[in-house]
Amino acid sequence: MVYVNIHNKLIELKIVYYGAGMSGKTTNLIQLHQGLREQHKGQMVSLATESESTIFFDFFPVELGQINGMSVRLRMYTVPGQDFYEASRRLVLEGADGVVFVIDSDPAREPANYASYEDLCKNLKACHSAIERIPVIFQYNKRDIPRALAVGSVEAKVGFTPLQVFEAVASRGEGVKQTAQAISRSVVERFAF
Repeated sequence: MVYVNIHNKLIELKIVYYGAGMSGKTTNLIQLHQGLREQHKGQMVSLATESESTIFFDFFPVELGQINGMSVRLRMYTVPGQDFYEASRRLVLEGADGVVFVIDSDPAREPANYASYEDLCKNLKACHSAIERIPVIFQYNKRDIPRALAVGSVEAKVGFTPLQVFEAVASRGEGVKQTAQAISRSVVERFAF
């Protein structure tokens, strides 16, 4: 949920990267964070296990500049994808202004993608929202693997049309910036000031 502090002339918007475990959510944020200028980003906080799986969330703020005399800041989060962190996912998703749904393009991970999508819908409902009410972008990650899932296959199966769809190889930074720019633009435009 957009946060407006009139006293400090600050608007904060929350973007959450959501998807199955090991789909590349954290890799997206790491690549994005590394590609930003120091004056536009805050410190990245990542709580991960020894296997590098996120256990609670990853987070960093991004300064976008000013709109109508108000500073605009994005708070970028990931959720843990593993099944046993459902409560953490719901907590991090609370108040999201936009979502990037990261799809693992490995055909063996197809069921995990669908389960994660259903989990996203369920958790949005628990947060008194719905996938149709906020900007959502799909990112097909790991496009460099053999026999990658066809772009559009997940949307067709779940019956949802996202605002935009991007292909990415987050480990190489490909498609990361474009995805982040698109969701950022969608979220800011939704709350045009």
